Amino acid sequence: MNIQTGSPSNALALSNPWANTSLTLPALGNLDAYISAVNRLPMLSLDEEQTLARQLQKDNDLEAAGKLVLSHLRLVVSVSRKYLGYGLPHGDLIQEGNIGLMKAVKRFDPDQGVRLVSYALHWIKAEIHEYILKNWRMVKVATTKAQRKLFFNLRSMKQGFKADAGIDDPTHRDTLSEGEIDIMARELNVKREDVMEMETRMAGGDVLLDPSPSDDGEQAFGPIAYLADTRHEPTAMIEAHQRDVMASDGIAAALETLDARSRRIVEERWLKVNDDGSGGLTLHDLAAEYGVSAERIRQIEVAAMKKMKTALAAYA
Repeated sequence: MNIQTGSPSNALALSNPWANTSLTLPALGNLDAYISAVNRLPMLSLDEEQTLARQLQKDNDLEAAGKLVLSHLRLVVSVSRKYLGYGLPHGDLIQEGNIGLMKAVKRFDPDQGVRLVSYALHWIKAEIHEYILKNWRMVKVATTKAQRKLFFNLRSMKQGFKADAGIDDPTHRDTLSEGEIDIMARELNVKREDVMEMETRMAGGDVLLDPSPSDDGEQAFGPIAYLADTRHEPTAMIEAHQRDVMASDGIAAALETLDARSRRIVEERWLKVNDDGSGGLTLHDLAAEYGVSAERIRQIEVAAMKKMKTALAAYA
């Protein structure tokens, strides 16, 4: 059951099969025109409803099904209005409710002793609920039966608490009090912790893990920057292992390429750490030990480091 909106060329036309007349709307092509049209469609009496339902049940009469659906479209419009507070398009809510109505008509048993309007109400709400849960946020806020119940009762019950307290300020922060949480948990037969968790979920908004760059080209800062754990990412693990190998076996192999004096100078200058946290001998200490100038020790150190760098590259 499509709702057509847009230009005048898309003006909606609904057919009334049991009156053999066609109801063509004015050239509005909008949702108001659709609602006005469905409210003018005739309603069925109990006998007419029973007859059509049996025709559909026994003979799979699609014309009978169409009459049942069309006569209850106003019910979908009425139900969908109650869910406008979730910020989703009214037309989409009606679309989903119409799907629920068609499912109800297909499954309706006229011998159960209830009117189609009562039976269809459950199916219409179920489809609208499912649509809201899937589209209200990027992340689904309710998955269990208790969470779904809370999601659709929390808003209305909070408004009731505000009304009881005589608060009509729309800017008032309507966070639940401890007593209100207890009342809600008791009336809905759910855990107190579930009420608090759903209150937190509904109060918060969606946050992009990796936001897009801003208009000036600057990269926006998002949770991905501090939530990402690369410790177990395969490439990072391989690189870490390579660093460990180079820091142990690689350095040892590079030191083996040096003569004794160069090796001792490198070890004293770069690798030795005393118990008090201090390093090894200074350039002047080594110069005094080998009977040369400090500059000469520095030159030997530079040459040794170049040789080790070459050896490490080959080792890698």
